[in-house]
Amino acid sequence: MFTLEVDSGLTLTLVEKTFAAKYLKIVSQQRAYLSQWLVWPLLAHDEVFFEGFIEKSLHDYAIGKSLVCGMIYDGELVGNVSFNTINQSLKKVEIGYWLSAEHQGKGIVSRSVAKLIDLAFTELQMEKVEIFVATENKASRSVCERLGFELEGVITRAEQLNGRTYDHAAYGLSRGGGVKVMRSTR
Repeated sequence: MFTLEVDSGLTLTLVEKTFAAKYLKIVSQQRAYLSQWLVWPLLAHDEVFFEGFIEKSLHDYAIGKSLVCGMIYDGELVGNVSFNTINQSLKKVEIGYWLSAEHQGKGIVSRSVAKLIDLAFTELQMEKVEIFVATENKASRSVCERLGFELEGVITRAEQLNGRTYDHAAYGLSRGGGVKVMRSTR
């Protein structure tokens, strides 16, 4: 089982089948909150949805296409962080994440993303890390900026989400770009 300790109380664990019920519980309680920036919460109404997601994630991990981890904070599954794509030929990864509402503001996402950046550059020998976020998503944009990503541009009309069209801010961090280390906010 793939596990990365981020710091005391925060671990990244490769998704596993037991996460399906936990994901469903989070989404059922926070569907409106998560749907602000994600399309899939409106489609996730049973464990079968998450079982399919986990099965595909494990398959893609096995063939080196992605890495999807649950963020475990104080022993509780609180969200996801992932290499949505691992592109060996271009030597780059794209990171994505989501976090339950009650765990916002604790630095969980920033510390988790910093750990994945380290993994990308040291273990996977990638040259670039990318994150794409809706231009209006100030919290996610702050994560990118705190970690030293550069805004490389804006992709207009990048996503249709709940009847609205969003532009995406494209953030990039190159090897040696100096990711800022995040400390626990406990």
